Amino acid sequence: MINKDKIVEDIDEDIDLNEYKVEDLKTSKFYNSEQDIPEDLKDSMKKVGIEVDSDKSGIFLQSGNNPDLCVSKVQGIELMPLKEALKKYDGSNGKLNLQDYFWKAVASNKDKFTAEAAINEITDGYFIHALAGQKTIFPLQSCLFIPPFPGLKQVVHNIIIAEPGSQLDIITGCTAHTGAKSAIHLGVSEFYVKKDAKVSFTMVHNWNETTKVRPRTGIILEENAKFSNFYIVMSAVKNLQTNPIIKLIGKNSSYYGQTLIYAKGDSYFDTGATAHLIGEGCKAEIISRVLAVDDSYVIARGKIIGDGKNVTGHIDCSALLLSPTARVDSIPAINALNPEVILTHEASVGKISDENIEYLMSRGLTEDEAINLIVSGFLDVDTSPLPPSLAKETEKIIDLVSKSEMG
Repeated sequence: MINKDKIVEDIDEDIDLNEYKVEDLKTSKFYNSEQDIPEDLKDSMKKVGIEVDSDKSGIFLQSGNNPDLCVSKVQGIELMPLKEALKKYDGSNGKLNLQDYFWKAVASNKDKFTAEAAINEITDGYFIHALAGQKTIFPLQSCLFIPPFPGLKQVVHNIIIAEPGSQLDIITGCTAHTGAKSAIHLGVSEFYVKKDAKVSFTMVHNWNETTKVRPRTGIILEENAKFSNFYIVMSAVKNLQTNPIIKLIGKNSSYYGQTLIYAKGDSYFDTGATAHLIGEGCKAEIISRVLAVDDSYVIARGKIIGDGKNVTGHIDCSALLLSPTARVDSIPAINALNPEVILTHEASVGKISDENIEYLMSRGLTEDEAINLIVSGFLDVDTSPLPPSLAKETEKIIDLVSKSEMG
């Protein structure tokens, strides 16, 4: 059982990256099409919302540290392995220079995990580039998979650029094979959303009880840019720590982020987001919903820094404790650096009300049925900030994952 008095810095210090290794890249397979993906891998992908046979604007699959499949289906929306993109976009002949974006939204020296990713640039990730005015018809899909390789160190670096007036809808699923024992996932993602561009990003994690996970995400929003972010994890994990940094540098830019966690077993989560409101009139909303059972421990953070003129921000953290040995710490923080800001927060942690259960039982439900109905209502998240096609997919993913993990 995890010591709930330990803080994440202590847990990070306990991680010795030298105990993990990058697998032999020569053992990786490359698939020519979606039809070549083995059925057992398709099943793992489906658990994180990646349905190979569904309509999509493109698909990217990476097992371990080497891409297995990369297919782009929409003109004007580029999808390719990052190493390939670095060669293509080197700034020659007036082309985009990808080095101008490399480690700009996330600092390579942020911590030992980003430093490890910078050192291990022999590994890969995906590059997504929406040209000016171009839009995805169906969501792009990407899956990062940890194969059954004991002690694997998966190091991924992703860069996403939405040029002015473009729109990107992305579903990313990260998962591990049941035989992947004591693996660690280091995922760096950098988003650059230009003027009047929109990005909607749904990420689903499905790990196992021995996996350690350290995503590092940076998002930069220019004038009138919009970013909607849904993060869903409803499986056990050894420990996971993430805190995306969103910089709203452009006038009237906006960020909406929602996290949904179902923590079970001895899982340890330290999740949150930090939004820095810099551009005039920009706004951010950070929402988290946590269900904690068994001996799990969740720290739900949210921080908004109000720096620009007439900016607004709100944090909403809610948690239900479904076990007497589970624990949730809710830590919202708002910092006003300008008198012309409006920042608010609310937080609640508690068990399911006996009165609510008794009321539903008086309407003919059993106690279990009443609890399940309350939990289902708690999981009924607002997907309206997403475009209709991605909202529908996100709702389907939540339903699929919740039924799979909660019964």
